[in-house]
Amino acid sequence: MHSTTASEIIRDNPGILDCVKEGVGRVVGMGIPHSKRLLPLWGLVLPTVLHGVLHYVVSSTVQKLVLFLLRRRGPAKQPADGSETVQTMLDAYFPELAASFVASLCADVLLYPLETVMHRLHIQGTRTIIDNTDLGFEVLPINTQYEGIRDCINVIRREEGTLGFYKGFGSIVVQYSLHAAVLQITKVIYNTLLQNA
Repeated sequence: MHSTTASEIIRDNPGILDCVKEGVGRVVGMGIPHSKRLLPLWGLVLPTVLHGVLHYVVSSTVQKLVLFLLRRRGPAKQPADGSETVQTMLDAYFPELAASFVASLCADVLLYPLETVMHRLHIQGTRTIIDNTDLGFEVLPINTQYEGIRDCINVIRREEGTLGFYKGFGSIVVQYSLHAAVLQITKVIYNTLLQNA
């Protein structure tokens, strides 16, 4: 059954204006023939807005808290060798970069379950296929039938458990590991400039 569905999805040749037709159908809440499971746009507004607002609130709060703690450590020591400009740049910008990093990390980790729900609702009923990583030689369609945000949460909890909300979390780990590496390289470069000035 999966291979038949997958082959139908792969053979499907959408036209140039199909995305416009599907978009209009989604806005007015009418399903397109292939996508009866497609949720209307108004059903996706709540999780999307909720995620955006919560992400902003969490990241802003954590950023202010981290900046307060970093600046509370005490005044930075001023070098006597004339490299005050570079030291001032380091003292001014690095705490803000670090606070922004920690704030984004906290918001993304805390809100990852909501983001999982939001993404599943957004792709439901679209022509989405994924590689079968278990066998490695076929693709599988994503066939879900969520009725809304509450149903999606309940189905994930019931069928996949709590860890189902964290599928794909490794991408966040890789993203923030690279981000942390860039921050450390930036700090090393500023410190090198400070010592060589």
